[in-house]
Amino acid sequence: MRSLLSIGLLLALSAAPAQAQSWSRSWMAAPLVSRTPPEKRPDLSNRTLRQVVRISTGGTRIRLRLSNEMSTQPLLLGAVHVALAGDNGETLPGTDQIVTFNQAQGATIPARAPLLSDPIAMPVKPLTRLTISIHLPQGAPDATVHSYSAATGWTAPGDQTAAPRMTDTTTLGPRVIIAGVEVENRKPARTIVTLGDSITDGVRATPDSNRRWPDLLAERLQKAGMTLTGVANAGISANRLLSEADGYNALARFDSDVLAVPGVSHVIILEGVNDLGAAAREQRPMLPPATIIGAYRQMIARAHGRGVKVILATILPYKGAGYWSEQGEATRVAVNDWIRTTSEADGHVDLAKAVADPADPARMAKPYDVGDALHPNDAGFAVMADAIDLALLR
Repeated sequence: MRSLLSIGLLLALSAAPAQAQSWSRSWMAAPLVSRTPPEKRPDLSNRTLRQVVRISTGGTRIRLRLSNEMSTQPLLLGAVHVALAGDNGETLPGTDQIVTFNQAQGATIPARAPLLSDPIAMPVKPLTRLTISIHLPQGAPDATVHSYSAATGWTAPGDQTAAPRMTDTTTLGPRVIIAGVEVENRKPARTIVTLGDSITDGVRATPDSNRRWPDLLAERLQKAGMTLTGVANAGISANRLLSEADGYNALARFDSDVLAVPGVSHVIILEGVNDLGAAAREQRPMLPPATIIGAYRQMIARAHGRGVKVILATILPYKGAGYWSEQGEATRVAVNDWIRTTSEADGHVDLAKAVADPADPARMAKPYDVGDALHPNDAGFAVMADAIDLALLR
């Protein structure tokens, strides 16, 4: 008869994980509530969603994070597949993989919850493009989305998740249900989260080109040999530091969109222009610099409490934009002066200087301006990514 000691040892061994896991976020889209009126949302009943993402770091295995976090009803998933992406939503031959959840195909995501897939034995290289296909047998009337994607998605009738090329397709604008791709490596990998608004989300970047500044930062990291350092883009168009717009304010979502990200080591914060612009547009008292700085201090304290380093980015010039004001400009200048000199954060990147017109630093230089005096174009995103000292991220 086995001794109690040997039985206890066997039980301890059986409870241990089969292998150590080191997961990090390689791609993300911050979950949002759909702002489209219910009557104008597409009927996704018995349709397949197909979306293409480009990850930043590679790994020996991957897993998907799907989101029902902004929805009030459970979400039934049918088949889910992932494959290497070809052109126009096609999958590359021989790369299609069935995605399982708790060792089963299909799943129900509870209301207000995310869902991680089982690990998928699919080695991927850095900067790989993946196609994710999801069949929705009962549709998704209040699906969790990410309103801006800078990428083409598709829907098609029935279950076409395994089809190399879907037929009878309709294009899809926002990200729907997908919220993250995570990778596993034998050595611990790190993730840089970029927290921001439409400028970080990549609004006005060339679609399907991966030209947002976080995309270009991911490319720089790989070229610099920092192959186990990924970038997770937590930008939300219209986001603000302190008040609601499209999505929760930055302080409200900081824990879920930054601190809870697997592998997060740094966060780059580029937020505040919408707080200044909205005050002017809505004819409210302009926020004083101390209020904006106080919001940054909150995020610094919360990040440092979790061992995450904070890199602050100066607020970009926006003179000429529809909601610019002299009062907002004065606050921007004062806040940027503090960002450049404070020792409370772990560093700063002077993105404002990178894109400013030397003759009028309150205005974005024309070669970098998409035309609205607020959003950079592809060239502007490139100089922003190049302005980041990679030594801050080591």
